[in-house]
Amino acid sequence: MRRHAVPVGFLVREAKGNLTPEILGEWIAGEIGPALVAEAISDELRPADTPAPACSLTVAICTRHRADSLARCLESLRACRGPFAILVVDNAPPDDSTATLIRQWPEIRYVREPRAGLDFARNRAWQEAKGDWIAYLDDDVVVDAGWYQGLREALAENPDASAVTGLVLPLELATSAQILFTKRGGFRRGFTRQRYRDTLPGNALHPAGAGIFGTGANMAFRRDILQQLGGFDEALDTGRPLPGGGDLDIFFRIIKGGFLLAYEPRFLVFHEDRKDLPALRQQYYTWGLGLMAYAGKHLRPESLQRDLFLKLVRWWFRHQLHQLKECLRGRHPLPADMLLAELWGGVVGLCGEYGRSQRRIARIKRALPDP
Repeated sequence: MRRHAVPVGFLVREAKGNLTPEILGEWIAGEIGPALVAEAISDELRPADTPAPACSLTVAICTRHRADSLARCLESLRACRGPFAILVVDNAPPDDSTATLIRQWPEIRYVREPRAGLDFARNRAWQEAKGDWIAYLDDDVVVDAGWYQGLREALAENPDASAVTGLVLPLELATSAQILFTKRGGFRRGFTRQRYRDTLPGNALHPAGAGIFGTGANMAFRRDILQQLGGFDEALDTGRPLPGGGDLDIFFRIIKGGFLLAYEPRFLVFHEDRKDLPALRQQYYTWGLGLMAYAGKHLRPESLQRDLFLKLVRWWFRHQLHQLKECLRGRHPLPADMLLAELWGGVVGLCGEYGRSQRRIARIKRALPDP
């Protein structure tokens, strides 16, 4: 649901019996009534025509062997017609299908990163990019027509921001797996603009609980800040066997570095969620695995944040067990096997997955030095 093209709400409900316009109207009013009032007030208070700070932008898409999804993403991005460069990083490709696709568009730059791992590709992207800012998109998203304008407005309203994350909604609700994922919350982080710094009143886990900040499917950073922080941790988000944790870690390090992270719902993409139940179950497993591998990195004895991450781990396992109890009482959207998969992923992640991943990455670096 939008107001003057600005996204203000998202509603998923199961319709039992006849769905009349009156019932639908009540649902929508109940869901977004306060949001409409807040947006109207925000419009009144917002300065007219606040100029975005002068900056250049590179949009990076890190991909591997998914030419069809990539083509759809690029078509939607090119339709935005913003003054930004597009960079495709082909991560350890098994064939030349991605390179062949990119030859159709000479304005798009193509780079091959031979070392397999998403954070290898992300680091290669900011090193190759030319702009002041770099935005990262997953290859299975479709960008909203107002995506670029949303980023510009976020930078205008937050000129002190070092990172911006955006809203991610489902591209389709065509299968039971996609509906389950959406009913549980999906990638949504709400429709309220946020400014995150190193304190967040009322949140004892801040900023270790980095999932509230956004998701790696749609995020942007000042390139000089990424360089200052040493880029993404290449032992996280490696693909198999650890396809997660890299976005959480960089968000945490942004906040702990004393920088501002802004969340902007107008910076919107639509993500193609898992289509079948086994794939969704595996996704929840990797969510638990990635979160606890990220936590394991900061639980090491030398970490200054060890106590904070101990709190995060204790809270997460209690929360997972609470969700499982709710499921057994019929009060949770997910079936028990999905929650158990996520819980088991957390157990595996906590039991040394970050150290194992570091050793795997060291072997990759010895075999394939930084190009």
